[in-house]
Amino acid sequence: MNSEQLQWKLVHFDRMTADELYEALMLRQRVFVVEQQCAFLEADGVDPYAWHLFGSLPVEVENIQPLLAAYLRIVPPGRRFEEPSIGRVVTAPEVRRKGLGRALMQEGIRRTRELYPGQAIKLSAQRYLEGFYGSLGFIINGEPYEEDGIPHINMVMAQKVVSSQ
Repeated sequence: MNSEQLQWKLVHFDRMTADELYEALMLRQRVFVVEQQCAFLEADGVDPYAWHLFGSLPVEVENIQPLLAAYLRIVPPGRRFEEPSIGRVVTAPEVRRKGLGRALMQEGIRRTRELYPGQAIKLSAQRYLEGFYGSLGFIINGEPYEEDGIPHINMVMAQKVVSSQ
């Protein structure tokens, strides 16, 4: 299994199926609430305004359940930050260390650039992932803070310069 096998789907909340919503919430809760042992309201009221990016594996790939291997949400400008933002970045525990997180973020950045051309992209990174996000072009934007008992830092990727030629 590798990142090329992921099948991407970007859908706005108001067009999500009940199954897609369930899969996304289940994966997010498995990781953010259970695995990271954070008691917080994971469904935070932002989802209805966001775009949701699903990275699924075909059934025949190692028969991994759940098939949702990677997920993130793209939040429009002004909803969480002034800039559009990427958040709830998660890969299923069964498929980690195979490059899917990097593929997910690259696809998320690409899709955010399509939705909000010429704008910077912001995210709230868990501090231990600061190097990972830095390797994708994000830079620290502010002071460290704690969110839900986990150290975080805001990071931003500069706006893509649109050529006038």
